[in-house]
Amino acid sequence: IWTTVFGRRMADEALFQFLHYELMQYIYKSADSKETENGRNITKLENMGFRVGQGLIERLTKDTARFKDELDTMKFICKDFWTCVFKKQIDNLRTNHQGIYVLQDNKFRLLSQLSAGKQYLEHAPKYLAFSCGLVRGALSNLGVKSIVTAEVSVMPTILLQKI
Repeated sequence: IWTTVFGRRMADEALFQFLHYELMQYIYKSADSKETENGRNITKLENMGFRVGQGLIERLTKDTARFKDELDTMKFICKDFWTCVFKKQIDNLRTNHQGIYVLQDNKFRLLSQLSAGKQYLEHAPKYLAFSCGLVRGALSNLGVKSIVTAEVSVMPTILLQKI
């Protein structure tokens, strides 16, 4: 089902948002309090995203030439991959040229439905875990080992950091 949702045949982006929301609800409702306290729910969502990212990048790069370096790979993630998933490019890509990349999306679709109040910032990690996994899975399949973290200081802007 994920490849159909993320494929170029996706008729409505609301389908992805609804599926993401239902997935989160399922994970959080089916878990006991110990899993919630230990962050296992976020890990489960991140792992699901990882597998989807691996599969999706295979489809997106099947007719693409190999990338010459890590920067080209990150540019592909910011343009083609992000556009396929979120229907827009990353707004800003920064690097220190030592393996750390920061991707900024100023209108992240999975947070845009939440209120912009600071009281909702504590809920942001569960909305970002799947997306971090998507990016990490895509990078993994492209031969880039990484740790992907997300940060939200103002809704709905996110910063994804690849280390």
